[in-house]
Order: sequence, then structure tokens, then C-alpha cells
Amino acid sequence: MNLFSDIRALVITALDELVAGGVLPAGLDFGNVAVEPPRDAAHGDMATNAAMVLAKPAGLKPRDIAEKLAEGLVADERIKSAEVAGPGFLNLRLAPSIWANVVRAALGSGEAFGMSSLGLGRKVNVEYVSANPTGPLHVGHTRGAVFGDALASLLAYAGHDVTREYYINDGGAQVDVLARSVYLRYLEAHGQDVAFPDGTYPGDYLIETGKALKDKVGDAYLGQEEAVWLEEVRTFSTDAMMDLIRADLNALGVKMDVFYSEKSLYGTGRIEAAISELEAKGLIYEGVLEPPKGKKPEDWEPREQTLFKSTAHGDDVDRPVKKSDGAWTYFAPDIAYHFDKVSRGFDALIDVFGADHGGYVKRMKAAVSALSDGAVPLDIKLTQLVKLTRNGEPFKMSKRAGTFVTLRDVVDEVGADVTRFIMLTRKQDAPLDFDLDKVTEQSKDNPVFYVQYAHARVCSVLRKAQEAGWDVSDAVLAQADLSGNSHEAELTLAAKLAEWPRLVEIAARTNEPHRIAFYLYELAGELHALWNRGNDVPELRFLQDSAADSLPKIALARATAIVISAGLGILGVVPATEMR
Repeated sequence: MNLFSDIRALVITALDELVAGGVLPAGLDFGNVAVEPPRDAAHGDMATNAAMVLAKPAGLKPRDIAEKLAEGLVADERIKSAEVAGPGFLNLRLAPSIWANVVRAALGSGEAFGMSSLGLGRKVNVEYVSANPTGPLHVGHTRGAVFGDALASLLAYAGHDVTREYYINDGGAQVDVLARSVYLRYLEAHGQDVAFPDGTYPGDYLIETGKALKDKVGDAYLGQEEAVWLEEVRTFSTDAMMDLIRADLNALGVKMDVFYSEKSLYGTGRIEAAISELEAKGLIYEGVLEPPKGKKPEDWEPREQTLFKSTAHGDDVDRPVKKSDGAWTYFAPDIAYHFDKVSRGFDALIDVFGADHGGYVKRMKAAVSALSDGAVPLDIKLTQLVKLTRNGEPFKMSKRAGTFVTLRDVVDEVGADVTRFIMLTRKQDAPLDFDLDKVTEQSKDNPVFYVQYAHARVCSVLRKAQEAGWDVSDAVLAQADLSGNSHEAELTLAAKLAEWPRLVEIAARTNEPHRIAFYLYELAGELHALWNRGNDVPELRFLQDSAADSLPKIALARATAIVISAGLGILGVVPATEMR
């Protein structure tokens, strides 16, 4: 039940009647007609911009259209009043019975209330985390993991067929560095003193990997040249790091559908096939790029090389795919990987990158546009940095990692649920301050506590009702007489519930799961406000003296808990049933 869609349909029907009656000219486009919550709740329950967007093409004054539209709308039993405001906005107040229907819809549908068919089963690939397999995930990866996972859940809730994917960057020089670092730990496991040169990975997390390598091969690699052991140690080390990363993701509640190896692109003809596809479209040529302004990128050479004409698809400059020595650039396997995604039949692609990958956005969009002939959109979301503090001071780095705060550091401190919720309290491209003290406070200033407390309060009400011997199943609550829920605080809470299906679709259209966290905080606020009003107005309390008087109140509370639970589910957070 999307009440805003229902009322918009009513507005469109009323506009069609105005066209049929000659008040409006035929052929008007109603696509920009919207029905939304008013900016000021005192103005009504909903507002429509219909008269404002149709005035110019209709050649009429907005207020004239709004007044005629109001006459048609109030004829419907769902509309209590329609008032023209300002230059021509139309504020609507709905009949009280509408809010009872919203509560019943939530009780009848459960957590499916708010689910949408918006996606129409379109196949969407969401690639996120994709950290180099050289060590444990750090706090920056944590934000990308939480954002990507919540986005995938949101899109699935809105009717998309979603694949969660991790791209293993195991084809570059960094895995050779990993292998050399593990080899040093292997020597250490044999009792040798070692030093870690600049550029290697000195973190303690490789100690166990070195010991495991010793257990596997014994002394076979002692005193051997790098050429003897590098390839096998590289594979062994990468596998060990991916086991570590999978464990980190599991601790955060993130489970991938696909782990895709960059290494699988080399020596298999996949890179060549992707470049050939671009060449067949006339987008590959031999040339020399102009030197870039400022700092030179690592893939620029002042000599002829193989270039992708990415400017033909919106990029600022053409991009090298093969160096003058015949080696592929870093961009080439990325092209091949996305060509593979397109070939797998996805209708849309989403990549979640760290902010330091901003320079790759236009080139990757150009590549996907070229490979799919513009048929497959690519949305790239950049996640900004996270600033961790405790007692106003920066949170200290992990000794185990050596140079950074790990995902496990954060999860071990505050738990996966708190970590996930707080990571979504800001838009992903805005910096995030994560105060490890504040997120464990039991106050309104701690959004995760505030939302969880609302859900726990409802669970407490349900338990007390059951102890009184009352049947408070959703089916029974839905049959209660809800007409008595007529106080302003009760109607405000029901109206906020009605926003949920609309909010889901907006968040899914914009790929912005943080909207879910914001909404849940607002919804929890309305529940707490009603609860607190009950301290002064006894008839507003959820538990009254009799079941007949209590069930309508409990129905409203239970519907709120259903929506909170569904929203937390999208964020990957387990709803609290009680607070300690």
C-alpha cells in the first residue's frame, strides 16, 4: 500500500476529468505531477504541485487550476479537505479512516509492507569492498561494505534481482609484495631474524600465515631464489588473506554472492576480447597523449601506445589500455571485468569505490557505455573517509595491522549492528565522524539506540499484553476498531508510517540507503513522542484497563515495530526486543 501513489492516481483522475470537461486542454503531460508530504505538517497531510507544473503548458493561472482540481478531489471520500496555498499549491487533508487503513495494511503485510515492484525484476550487479587481498579490512573498507550491502538489500526490497559481488584484485604487483612479506614471516617462523624493507607489509597479521606456510612446505623454500617460490607463495598468501577478509565480512554480516578474481582475466583471452569489442566499434587506436596538467598519472607515457577513445563516451581524455612495451595498463583488466558483467546480462551496474578512486569514475562509465552501446547504466558511488574518535581523541591504530584501524577493531568495540547503523547516518560521499563513546550512549543523540529503543518499547508492550492474557497477534490487532486512534500524536505516527513505501522507492531510485536510517530515526521519534504524551494523557497509553481499549493502541505500536524491523533489515541490523 503506497498511499502517496494512491492519492497521486486520484489527482491524475481528477485532472483527466478536467480535461474531459474542457477546463484543461488535451495533450498535457502529467509526468511531473507529484504528491508529497508538505514542508510544514501544519499545512496538511499531503501536497500536490499539479497546478504549478501544468499552468504554463495549459495557458492558465495556477490558482485557477488548483481551485478546480480541489473541487474534484473533495468529492472523493478519502479527501477531507483541499486548500489552495500560495501561488497554486494544493494542500490535502485525508479522512481519518485512511490512517486506520495504513495500520491495517502494515499488520496484514508484515515486513512486506513497503516492498515495491519498482525494480520489475531487473538484474542489478552491486560490486563493493573489492579490497586488495593483502591484509585485513580497514575502517574505510567497513563503510564501503556497509553501504554496498545496505544498497543491495534496499534494491532487492524494491523489486530488483540483485547480485552482490567482490572483485579480488589478485592480478597486480601488490600480490607479489604480499608474497615476499609472507616469505619473510616464513623465514621468521624458522627462527631467522628478518627486516621488512619499505614497501612490504609488516603487520602482525602475517605471522600466522608465515607459520602456516612453514607447516605446509617445511624447509623447502629456505635459501631458495625468489623464482622458485614466488608463484606458489603468492597463491597461498592470497588464499589466506581472502579467508581473513571473508571472516571480517562475516563478522559485519556481509555475505557476497560472487567473488571474482582479477587473475582469471589474464592468460584467458578475456582482456583481449574486451579490447577487441571496443576496437570493432572504432574506439581503439594508436596515439600519443598530451602530457596532463599537474602531476603525471602512472599510466601516461610520452610515446605511442594503444588508447581507448573514452572521450566519445563522456570522458575528459582518452585512456591508455596498453603500454608501449605491450603490457596492459591497470585500466585494461577493469574494462574486461566490466565487459564480463555486461555479458552476464545485468541490466544495471553499481560500483562502490573509495574516495581515492574518484579519477576512475568517468573512464569506467565510458567503458561500460561503449561496451553496452549505452544500454547498461553504471552508477559509481564514492565513499568518503571515516574519522574514528574516543574521548575526543583519534582512535589508535591496530597493532595487529600495523598501520590502520581494522574492521574487526570497530566491530569488536561496538558490535556489528551499531557499526552498520552509524555508517549509514551520513550520505556515503560525506565524511563521517564515528565517536566510539557516543555510539554506546543511551540517549536521543545516539541514533541507533534511539531507533532500537523504540522497537524494544513496542516489544515490551506486547509482552505485557500477552501476560494479561490478551491475543495480540497481527491478525487480531488488524480487526480492532482503530477509529479511536484520533489524537494528533496518534495520527502523526500513522502518517509517518504511510511515508514508508514512498521512502523506499525514493531511496531505491537514488541508490541512497542512508535515507532509510534517517526515516527510522524520525519514525522512532514519533513513537517516543506518543509514548511520552501518555505520561500526561492516560488515554494515549498503549496499555489500557481492558483489551478492547488497548488493542487499537497496540495495533498502532505493532505496525510501527513492523516498519522499524523492515527498515533495520535493509540496513542489516537486528532489531532489539529489549534494552539492557
